[in-house]
Amino acid sequence: MLTSLQNPKVAAAARLKKRAFREEDQRFLVEGAQAIGEALDEPGRLGSLFTTDALDPLVVRAGRAGVEVHEVTNDVMAKLTSTVTPQGLVGTAAFLDVGLGELPSEGCLTLLHEVRDPGNAGTVLRSADAAGAGGVVFTATSVDVYNPKTVRAAAGSHFHLPIVRAVETVDAIEAVRARGYRVLAMATVGADDLYRTDLSGPVAFLFGNEAHGLPDELIAGADGSVRVPQAGKAESLNLAAAATVCLFEWARRQARQGEALESIIAAAAHDIRSPLTAMKGFGYALEKRWDQMSEGHRAIMLQGIVHDADRMDTILRHLVDAARVVGGNLELFPEQVEVPELVRSIAGAMRRDPDHPPVEYEGDPVTAFVDPARLKTTIQAFLESLVWWGQEGPVLIGAERREGVFHLWASRQGTELATEAAQALFTPRRPGEGAGSKIGLFVARGVAEAQGGRTWGEVVEGRLMFHVELPTA
Repeated sequence: MLTSLQNPKVAAAARLKKRAFREEDQRFLVEGAQAIGEALDEPGRLGSLFTTDALDPLVVRAGRAGVEVHEVTNDVMAKLTSTVTPQGLVGTAAFLDVGLGELPSEGCLTLLHEVRDPGNAGTVLRSADAAGAGGVVFTATSVDVYNPKTVRAAAGSHFHLPIVRAVETVDAIEAVRARGYRVLAMATVGADDLYRTDLSGPVAFLFGNEAHGLPDELIAGADGSVRVPQAGKAESLNLAAAATVCLFEWARRQARQGEALESIIAAAAHDIRSPLTAMKGFGYALEKRWDQMSEGHRAIMLQGIVHDADRMDTILRHLVDAARVVGGNLELFPEQVEVPELVRSIAGAMRRDPDHPPVEYEGDPVTAFVDPARLKTTIQAFLESLVWWGQEGPVLIGAERREGVFHLWASRQGTELATEAAQALFTPRRPGEGAGSKIGLFVARGVAEAQGGRTWGEVVEGRLMFHVELPTA
């Protein structure tokens, strides 16, 4: 175990938090289970891995893949990360950006001009990945694509699609146009409505600075200027939100199941609104009244922010998987999963919400060879719908294995639904069409069917139940 903060291997990784050293070493930090898992899916990408838990399944997987693994103390882990509560996994990887000539010659690209916020940049990269875009260009005036905050916000999408960096915006526009792309400048005063703009053929969306947008000369030099139409009174959309809308509008046009994807995007936007509003309210109150609050009140608000951030992360994962399901390119990474332990970890996260009913595992311990991330997403979708549509007592979760099939169910008492209505919840629903998540169960069904399994709902003597069956070795 590495215990010294001055250890050469620790120091070599910690220095990658600074851009100058990243450029010198041509390496960057990869933090968190999601990003580490995505890096391991690309053989040879992850160079080293630091962990506080040598028995973590990702750590075991990395060791088997030949990655240099180091177990470290919590103090050493804190030195390697920039987060308040490290996840206990930090890796290093070589730069993976490509030149403009290596971008695909069809599909959709995203060009970022003077985008300075690393969180926005990472979210745009993640949305581009989820929408199936062909690449993202970070121009020379934009944030470093390898900034640790950008890497965390992208959650592994660095390893999924081509990334170009450090090129002049004008050069990027000329290069993609030469490859057959139409460049659409996104602006609040754009001449064309996004939803009425032709997005056929190769398209490159050009986005500008969070505060100032695009300069007039870039808008004039594009093949068109486009705005995201707004029906409400908000001044404008956040950059990452606007980019996500544009990317998924393009994806909607491309997908053979365009109608379903349109419903998914609208439903996800509806699902995001509630936790986002709550987080903004908590943040405003903490900023304005910090000195007047007790430590207990601060702790409650901070816990609320963490809970709502978890909720938004779940919705984003739903969006990513929904896009992959609709596009027919969902990849699965099964491993041995201790189901009761997974349920207990989810139940622990749910306890951050004081109003959430208890979550209990019933029955015998079960181990299944399934994709743990997708099983977690399915359980979370079941939980959310049961909280909305079941009104009494705890949520009970059980599982079994029989004849090569893994079967998991979740239930809660006190529903007014009939079985037919419970089944209808697996269809994506538009905002205003009933309560609860509009896409969670749709994603659960799509992921199960992609594995050759199935999901269904039923009501038995006033008890709402959701089931998933998966083939398993």
